[in-house]
Amino acid sequence: MTHATPGKPTMAKPTISAPQRALVEKHAATLDAAMDAVMSRKSWSPFKDSPSSKIHGEEKPPAGKAAFEARLNQRFDIDLPGITGWSGEEVSPFTREPLGITYPLCEPEALIASAKTAMADWSKASPGLRIALCLEVAEQLYDNNFEMAHAVMHVAGQSYTQAFSGSGPNALDRGIEALAYAAMAMDKVTPAAEYHRQFGRDQVALEKTYTLVPRGVGLVICCASFPTWNAYPAMFASLATGNPVIVKPHPIAILPMAIVVERCRAVLSAFGFDPNLVTLAADTIAEPIAGHYVDHPDVQIIDFTGSPRYGSHLEKTVTGKQLFTETAGVNSVVVESVDDLVASMRAIARASSLFSAQMCTSPQVVFVPKDGIQTRDGHASFDAVAQCIVDEIDALAANPKVAAGIMGAVQAQLSLDVVTEASQMAGGEGLRILREGEAYAHPDFPKALTRTMMVIAGDSSHQAMYAEERFGPVLFVVATDSADAAAQEATELARTRGTISCYMYSTDEDFIDRWVDVYAAVGANLSINLTGAMWINFAAAYSDYHVTGLNPAGNACLADLSFVASRFRIAQRRRPIVTPLSGSAEKTASTG
Repeated sequence: MTHATPGKPTMAKPTISAPQRALVEKHAATLDAAMDAVMSRKSWSPFKDSPSSKIHGEEKPPAGKAAFEARLNQRFDIDLPGITGWSGEEVSPFTREPLGITYPLCEPEALIASAKTAMADWSKASPGLRIALCLEVAEQLYDNNFEMAHAVMHVAGQSYTQAFSGSGPNALDRGIEALAYAAMAMDKVTPAAEYHRQFGRDQVALEKTYTLVPRGVGLVICCASFPTWNAYPAMFASLATGNPVIVKPHPIAILPMAIVVERCRAVLSAFGFDPNLVTLAADTIAEPIAGHYVDHPDVQIIDFTGSPRYGSHLEKTVTGKQLFTETAGVNSVVVESVDDLVASMRAIARASSLFSAQMCTSPQVVFVPKDGIQTRDGHASFDAVAQCIVDEIDALAANPKVAAGIMGAVQAQLSLDVVTEASQMAGGEGLRILREGEAYAHPDFPKALTRTMMVIAGDSSHQAMYAEERFGPVLFVVATDSADAAAQEATELARTRGTISCYMYSTDEDFIDRWVDVYAAVGANLSINLTGAMWINFAAAYSDYHVTGLNPAGNACLADLSFVASRFRIAQRRRPIVTPLSGSAEKTASTG
């Protein structure tokens, strides 16, 4: 039996082994640097996002490719609770061949029960240890990122360089960013305190203890096109705050998340924790399983990335649980005036072409005043602005090597159906198709499913065509009555349909000042006059907030304190401070 020392309230500290302590020390500097980065919003990363052999060595790229190829046409052997069968439906957008990998299908009750069992010890581990284990997972995933790059390529269709960087280091940075916020949020809760106050003639002295209590089992529902980018922050935020995680990948993009789950389980086991803190809930297109987990009372945290339709359904129906969503919206560009027409339109063309417009930050509609714009070289008509965009897309598509590096492949027929539908609607409305979308010849994969951007010209009367997300390679250039009318429509679309990224080009500071607060009010993150080497739709972890939670594109932000702080709650206990006893009375009390 332990007694509190006067003036020193006590609480039991979780035991920590020597290897665990060493792990905390190993990753302390990285955590400190991440917390500094989110406070300063500076550029920082513990990783390199180039696949260059000069950075990683000559042996890693072929080893990563070999590791990926060794998984093909095999069972993905992972020892999960409640396995009822095996299935796999992934088809490479590059080879057009099935990967042939099958994954365990598990009984939901078994995964949830095992997660609850594993949670008991995990919730008692120190926050610092939990965060260190997540950082160890991140480090090991980075060490094996060449395998992950091939895995993402062949399920999502991202180019090799984008899969390496965007789904590797950039995604891991988002995860570590969430860990930084988790550390800050939990550190704000003092573990113990003394309370002294006079009540009448009595002096009350209490010791108070505050316990961080995790919410419960977390469910991470991943999207198909960028499976890791939203999954890492969701997983790490829940794990760091003491919650187990069940990962539900999209059935056409399981492999990347299966690799992540495999790595998490190995690290947890190596440091003395139940691997069932992280499990994989694979399913099939014909028999989706997410609803079983969403409805289960023990699942208390849900992270969803995917279609607006299902995300909206969750937002309307999930009650009594923590729900974090990122869906999609209509990302717009307003062109009021430019300094360099070619440089500005090249930036738009590149951003819209990146990953064949299968990104949540891809521009979808470009608003241009019908009477044209001013440039440093004089007036440019609406048609000249639109043609400049087309010319820049043509330049990308004309070089297969460049096209392959930027556009990658189209993940699935659904994205091509988007283009076909847009073309048919344009024809029905009598709109001009400025550029047909056509396949380009991929230099490395002759059978790759590819498609360059279709560009359609219209005006504001055709809003039904462009005022909803079209997740595929199609871009609308829309004539408006004025630049202010363009900004008005862009912000109204953001408010009513949602947006993740908006873009503006203007040399008129009064115009910019007139609209920036409107964009902010509708929760639209705005980039102004970006050109040059950096992609205008590049979102930097630790510096850029991704999604605001203020419009229909999602209710959460990657990342801020609110993304992690509600994943735990605080329970307190209080009792009188014990004063020292003397003589035999003290001896009796301490032994009794």
